[in-house]
Amino acid sequence: MIVNISDYGDGYNGKFIEYSVSGLSETQMEFLNRNLDEKTVINGEILILTVYFDDELYPFQSDAAKIRQDDFIAREEIEMTVFLSSFLEDM
Repeated sequence: MIVNISDYGDGYNGKFIEYSVSGLSETQMEFLNRNLDEKTVINGEILILTVYFDDELYPFQSDAAKIRQDDFIAREEIEMTVFLSSFLEDM
């Protein structure tokens, strides 16, 4: 499984992070699409997952995040990979 942040910022529904997840089987993508509470879309072999945040929980709002943006992006990608992997264990 490969998780990449494809977009983030302020959207219509508030602050968000959009993840593109590849390397999943069709069965895994369908399982995540049906069972995650967040907004999900399957686009070919990519699962697109959008997570919305309250202002105080948005990970890219701090001054440190603005200075070390690549570090914060990498951390978020790792955390989502761990979350999705543990979620798929319930399959």
